[in-house]
Amino acid sequence: MLQAATRLEKILNETPNKLFAFTDEQAGVRPAPGKWSKKEIMGHLIDSASNNHQRFVRMQIENGLQLPQYRQNEWVSVQQYSSRNWIDIVKFWMIYNMHILHIFKTVDESKLGNTADFPEYGTQTLQFLINDYVDHMEHHLRQALR
Repeated sequence: MLQAATRLEKILNETPNKLFAFTDEQAGVRPAPGKWSKKEIMGHLIDSASNNHQRFVRMQIENGLQLPQYRQNEWVSVQQYSSRNWIDIVKFWMIYNMHILHIFKTVDESKLGNTADFPEYGTQTLQFLINDYVDHMEHHLRQALR
């Protein structure tokens, strides 16, 4: 099993109850002007799951893809996560990532070297993308749990 799968599984086992401890009001507070609230951070992680879900699957099917840019600030703004219920946001994040975990556990390891070109960061392998996904999640969860 991929190390990223083990890390993601640990996150999904340990983090939801910590997130559920925040009230809807607490989760909606922006720590500073221009900074995301907990709701927006977790919404961003849902968007990351959505965008990367496509990448994880497509890169196993085809090598050398050209993938569209992910404009994270616009995604968070358009979806107005600040007006959503906190518990619903956390549950959706958890369920979506349970499916991402399934993908990680069943990935065709012969495809981990497949590449795609991303406007944000050039050519990357599926292996890099999977590891980066969990690194990115850990970074934002540290922010959300403050």
